[in-house]
Amino acid sequence: MKSSRSRSRGKNRNNRPQGNIINRVFDSSGPEGKVRGTPQQIIDKYQTLHRDAQLAGDRVNAENFQQHAEHYIRLLGEAQKEQEARREAQEAQQRERQKEREERDAQRNAEREERNADRKANKREKQEDTVGDLPRFVTEGESPQPDVIDVGSDGDSGLVETVESAPKPPRKPRTRKPKSDPTSEGEDQPAAE
Repeated sequence: MKSSRSRSRGKNRNNRPQGNIINRVFDSSGPEGKVRGTPQQIIDKYQTLHRDAQLAGDRVNAENFQQHAEHYIRLLGEAQKEQEARREAQEAQQRERQKEREERDAQRNAEREERNADRKANKREKQEDTVGDLPRFVTEGESPQPDVIDVGSDGDSGLVETVESAPKPPRKPRTRKPKSDPTSEGEDQPAAE
């Protein structure tokens, strides 16, 4: 036995068409038979039938066609209002995103400018703190120490020699073994059988 769910699958529960109603094709069962088309096409057809019935003097059919046309006019009007509301909501959302993007970009630009200003200030400080090419580590009132030690005429600098400062002995060049001749090796060894 099938459940009621499987039987109702694909049916619209509230009898309202879903999706884009403006471009959807409807089958309308009117007094003159079926009329098929988009809501605007059905409205035009029923209004034409209404006018023809009025000219023929058939007030009942004219009113019936007018009611059918009004039904589709209401459907189309609601769909257009919904579509307009969705469009406005999307535009508002896009404006909000654009505003957030602009604020984020402005913040990034401000941070970038601040970093650049800090770099320039640091660079200026470094330039001010140097004497020639040497960094300045002297406190106020002290004179800077010279980088070159003046060795007197006797050649004694007064420094203590350490292992690291002692001159290294020259390296001896490596000698390679002479390559052995492969033909002479084969003669010395007996052939394997």
